[in-house]
Amino acid sequence: MAIYTSLAVPTVILNPSERCLQWSGDGQACITTKAAVHVMTPDPGINFSTPPDIKAPRGNEQGEQPLGWFRTMIEPIRGQTHMWPSICQDWGAITLGSLDVSVREVACSPSNLTSQGRCVITILNSNAEVSLWAAVKNHLKGEWSNIQDVTGLLLNTASSEDIIRSTLRAQVTGLAWSKQPDYRIIPTPILDSSILALGNRAGCIEFFRFNRSGGSGGSLSHIHTEPLSDQWITHLSWSPWVTRAIGHCESLLAFSTDNGNVGLVKVTQNLQSSSNVYFVPEYTTSAVFDIQGPICEADKRSVTALTWVQPPGRNPILVYTKPGLVHLWSWPGSEPAWYGTRMLPFQTQKMSVGSSAISPVSGVSYVLHRDALILSLFDGSLHAIHNMTTEPTWSPPLAGDILTSAELSRASRALFAKVTPAGISYLDVNRIGGMASYDSQSTLIWIYEALRPADFSYKHEAQHECMLLTAPFWQLDDETVLHTTSEAFADISCASGSAPIHHLRGLMLHLRSNARFAALCPQVLEILSQIPPDQTTTIVLPSWTQGPNDDLRLQLRKSLTTHLFGWPNLLSLRMRLSIADLCWKLCKDPEMQAQCGQVAQGLLAAISHCVLRILVRHLRAIIPAVTAPDIPFVLREVVQSLLPGSPQDLADEAQALSDTITASFSIDPAIAALHEHCPACHAEVPLHDITRATCPNGHAWARCTVTSFILSTSKVRTCIGCSRKALLPFAALDESQLPVAAQSWIVRDLLEAVQRCLFCGNSFVEIV
Repeated sequence: MAIYTSLAVPTVILNPSERCLQWSGDGQACITTKAAVHVMTPDPGINFSTPPDIKAPRGNEQGEQPLGWFRTMIEPIRGQTHMWPSICQDWGAITLGSLDVSVREVACSPSNLTSQGRCVITILNSNAEVSLWAAVKNHLKGEWSNIQDVTGLLLNTASSEDIIRSTLRAQVTGLAWSKQPDYRIIPTPILDSSILALGNRAGCIEFFRFNRSGGSGGSLSHIHTEPLSDQWITHLSWSPWVTRAIGHCESLLAFSTDNGNVGLVKVTQNLQSSSNVYFVPEYTTSAVFDIQGPICEADKRSVTALTWVQPPGRNPILVYTKPGLVHLWSWPGSEPAWYGTRMLPFQTQKMSVGSSAISPVSGVSYVLHRDALILSLFDGSLHAIHNMTTEPTWSPPLAGDILTSAELSRASRALFAKVTPAGISYLDVNRIGGMASYDSQSTLIWIYEALRPADFSYKHEAQHECMLLTAPFWQLDDETVLHTTSEAFADISCASGSAPIHHLRGLMLHLRSNARFAALCPQVLEILSQIPPDQTTTIVLPSWTQGPNDDLRLQLRKSLTTHLFGWPNLLSLRMRLSIADLCWKLCKDPEMQAQCGQVAQGLLAAISHCVLRILVRHLRAIIPAVTAPDIPFVLREVVQSLLPGSPQDLADEAQALSDTITASFSIDPAIAALHEHCPACHAEVPLHDITRATCPNGHAWARCTVTSFILSTSKVRTCIGCSRKALLPFAALDESQLPVAAQSWIVRDLLEAVQRCLFCGNSFVEIV
């Protein structure tokens, strides 16, 4: 049995749950341990000069490449930020977790929230405090900083109430961050409509929205308080957003209380477009909150897990578990499918001395192509529920199916034995603290600790060690892999904001299989060659009639970001290019590698033409605001749009832009030649290549992928997906380090508008 990752992590997991191990929209696995949050990023799809921190040994016989991982950690302070007894002396405000403060739960925001186009992470500790964290320069290997004390915000929000009530409202017991709703507006507006929900000891849910800012990374603002109960809110989970009409979305927020009650809050969001529309419409979001009837009445049995799964073609299903039982609930829909509540008792899988069906659930994963739900328990067993869409049952649809509770638990135990050199016995328990799907299919990632609970020996904290495993539980056939490839590029939406490496994580893993790649490659290339229609040709921008001012610059930045990253066809091209590049690297046959190169070149040209068309149309719209220092950049875009192979409509638009600029300005021939000076010897460097610059003396320089100017400074950002480099936004860069030709207000706003790579759509990092 293949093992892609076998990594020892010296840590302790105190709170096994379905969110102990979760994926962020940036494609990173966040593992919640006692003292820190481990942020792990698999290396498929990541290409830049810094190698992975961890490369697991091969250790398998089937030829699959082991996964490399980039690793960093978020380490909150171990002490208390807020001393609750100094705020309120009531017995109800005591938090026993303050005796030894540890990380309790983590919620990841959607991606593309910060000014760097990445996600933020909220951390709840055992002292009922919440903090907000964001990466500083390099989210793969670098530091994450605390950008907001959310508990302080809660105390200020509830300061008008009596002291005990305001304190209980500030003591958080559960949290969940919704995904971004898809309002079905194209291009997708640059707007954050995700909501963070915090449940507290006062029985309320506090709702927050993230506000982006350039310097500090951003902050949360309070938008609503929903009182629900006089019991603690213990779990929260958002259902996927359902679009009822253009600009109108709904979601259900499930919650549980400490007495076993499970209820719902219906959240409706509407977009309103403001009247002063210029380049792109301005939208505001309004949210309405409505308490629904209870799903499960209080029965004094606490909920151990609460999450939603989304089978295709039906309403989402709420999965909540209590000791020994799994409950499934869904509301009636138009399709002929089950609704209401289904209850299934867990069956003990006797794999070790610690096996028990009443162990807490530590992971939930829905297998899309098998319509099955896999649940992991803290005792190390795995359980599979079949026919989730039609009628849930423990029984597999076909006799001999390996996707059963017994077979999965046996496979998990076999993997435990394989990575334990000293061997295992019936007394050894592999306690799974967290589990998630790697590819939404056969490959799981989970973290466990090997213990012998029957010998009652003491092991101090430094001796605890967990093991992170990634492995497939059954093999996928070629037809399934090709179907997965087609699905990856179907019905693409930019609304989620997730990075392409997150969307393509499973596909990249399957293509790395050396044994089958040679047979799959021609069919994969055929899928990649199906270039979607160019939607950027429909862009219509009104002409600006005034000179350059702050209003224009704000409108231009928003419009550039919306059009460069809001068109589904452009995201599809970027994702296809990432897979084509991966195929080129994996190919061993020179002829097939040449075919991969041809497909990649075609996709790269299509992306370049879309980007150039967007820039040229914006430049034509703001001609009255163009000043003399902007001319070199404008002419660069014209030259690139007139290169051989450009679509005729793009060349015509670029020529019209050039004619207008020539008629409006007296252009210096030195500027018209588009020559730069070599930073080393000051010789003239002509614009012969838009990716590299070489002077007559042989000095070679990389060019900025956003502006095409020479990169003569170490203060650059590097794309994690394709290694292309770009200048930093001017807010983080000294203007004196730039060429004179690049010191333009248009260049400044373009660099600020581009938060992700124009060619592969992934995030930038600062290595220096």
